[in-house]
Amino acid sequence: MSVMASEQDVAAVGRILVNPNESLTTRFRALFTLRNLGGSEAIKWIGEAFTDDSALLKHELAYCLGQMQDERAIPTLEKILMDTSQEPMVRHEAGEALGAIGNPKVLDLLKKYSEDPVIEVAETCQIAVRLLEWKISGGDRNSGETTDNNPYLSVDPAPPAQRRGVSELRTQLLDESLPLFERYRAMFALRNLGTKEAVLALGDGLQCGSALFRHEIGYVLGQIQHEASIPQLQAALEREDENPMVRHECAEALGSIGKEACFQILERYRKDQERVVKESCEVALDMLEYENSSQFQYADGLLRLQEVQ
Repeated sequence: MSVMASEQDVAAVGRILVNPNESLTTRFRALFTLRNLGGSEAIKWIGEAFTDDSALLKHELAYCLGQMQDERAIPTLEKILMDTSQEPMVRHEAGEALGAIGNPKVLDLLKKYSEDPVIEVAETCQIAVRLLEWKISGGDRNSGETTDNNPYLSVDPAPPAQRRGVSELRTQLLDESLPLFERYRAMFALRNLGTKEAVLALGDGLQCGSALFRHEIGYVLGQIQHEASIPQLQAALEREDENPMVRHECAEALGSIGKEACFQILERYRKDQERVVKESCEVALDMLEYENSSQFQYADGLLRLQEVQ
């Protein structure tokens, strides 16, 4: 979504994003404001923040660039994917964002990094390659089958599977012999259903082998915002030997759900030893405050600017 704003407004929000003295929650709101504003200036400011030392923030920068689907972000994302000094969760998100933008010119790079020694990066690029190849071949247009629409307006790393019952989709979701792309398709089909039964099936995915897969489960449960998923999200966050990428996504999902029980869980982990988990709890608590408030929008960078002018 692109909103009319002056270059000065974009720059003012951008300066908040790149300022390490601002709170992380304020910088997150500035980032999502820039995502909504769109355009080359917004992309430039988002790109400048990749020098930050917060892996969580950088992961979210890459996510937003992918969601914007603006090809001007491709060079920045390619650079981050190739930069092995960046944290795995940041490089993974850059790979996923390149798939989300959807230009087939990145296929060769994604194929190369499909063999990356960092498993989360390799698996992400494998899924992105499958997504681009699926699009090039015309998607599901030739199958004659029906899929449910995505009610969340997100750009997903895989299209939903054909419409089927929850038990059949659950079987596909949990079958670790299938390629991740096919399991992701079941995941997004279950998300689009959004019923309690679908949510519980998705929650079972938090026990699967791939950390990348488990983290994506956390993400979609946050989109659905169904309180039936709270116990499974809590259990994953509480597992201290769980991959931090998974714990972070489960924390943010609890913030999205926004119930009192979520608040108590997140308060408990906002001092976690793992920085990305601690920061995710801070951001999630800010999101939870928003969900339970009369604030007009979460991405309120422009409103905040008006207040200080």
